[in-house]
Amino acid sequence: MPAADAESLAQHMWVQDARHLEDYLTRFDVTLGVLQRADALERVTWELLEDAHAEGVRYIEVRFCPTLNTRGGLDYDAIIEAPRRAMERAASTLGIRSGLIVCSLRHYAPSVSRELARVAVAHAGRGVVGFDLAGGEAANAATPHAAAFDHARDHGMFCTCHAGEGAGADSVREAIHVCGAQRIGHGTHLVEDPRLMDEVGERGITIEACLTSNVQTRAAVSYAAHPIREYIARGLNVTLNTDNRLMSRTTLTDEYRHAVDALDLDLDAVCRIARAGFASAFLPEAERRALVAQADAEIASFRASVAQ
Repeated sequence: MPAADAESLAQHMWVQDARHLEDYLTRFDVTLGVLQRADALERVTWELLEDAHAEGVRYIEVRFCPTLNTRGGLDYDAIIEAPRRAMERAASTLGIRSGLIVCSLRHYAPSVSRELARVAVAHAGRGVVGFDLAGGEAANAATPHAAAFDHARDHGMFCTCHAGEGAGADSVREAIHVCGAQRIGHGTHLVEDPRLMDEVGERGITIEACLTSNVQTRAAVSYAAHPIREYIARGLNVTLNTDNRLMSRTTLTDEYRHAVDALDLDLDAVCRIARAGFASAFLPEAERRALVAQADAEIASFRASVAQ
C-alpha cells in the first residue's frame, strides 16, 4: 500500500494531478491489488451498493473488467458470481437494484475482447446487463474490437463504449458506426462535431457524462466549460455518473450539485437527466418501463414539494 492508514490512503487515491486520462487510470493498480479474491469482490460490491442506497440511488449499473481480477487464480465465472451475490443481497435487503457491465480494455488484443463478450453473454440475465470497451483512447482504436461488440449485440446484449474522453469526436463516431454502441461513456469531445451531435440526438444514443472525472483528466477545462449544457440544449439524452467514486472523490449527489452550481442547470434539466438515467437502463423493456414509471412518480412528487 502507498500509505500507512486509511485517511492517508484515501488522500493518495484522490486524483488531483493527472495530466490526462492515462495518468488517472494508474491509480487503479492500487485497488486491483486487493480485488483478487471472491470475498473481496463481494464485499466491495456490497459496500458500494450500501453507499449508493444511502444516497438515494434506486438503480445502479457497475462496470469492471474481469480480466483484471484473475491474478489470484479466479476464473471468470467466480469473478462474476461474487458481485452478483452482493447484488442479490442488496436487492432483497436494501431494495436497490443493480446490474454489471463487463468491460474489455482498448489496449487488449481483440481476442481478449471477444472472450469477454462471450463471458457477458453467458451471464446475461444473471447479473450482467451489458458490454463495454474502456481504457485509454490514445493510440487504441475501438475498431479492432468490433467483433466483440458484434457477438454481444447478436446475442441481445446492450452495448456502451467509452469514447470521446481522451480522444476527439471521431472516437465517438467509431463507437457508434463501427461498434454499434447504444450509449457513449463520457462523450466529452462529441461537442466538436455538430453533425454527429445531431445524429446522436436523432438516434437516441445516451451520453454517460462524468463531470468531475472529465475535469480531473483534462477532458474538460472546468465544470463550467463542460459541454453537457450544449448537449441538453440540443435535446440529447444525457445522464450524470460518478465514473469512479474513489479516485474522483465524488458521489452522484455531488455531480448533480456541480451541474446546478457550475452549469446553472434548472430544475427541469435536472429532472430530465434523472429520468434519462432510468429510461436508458440496460434492462428488458418491461422492466425499464416499470422503473421509469416509478421514477416519474417520485420526480412528480418531488417537483410538487418544491413548488409548495
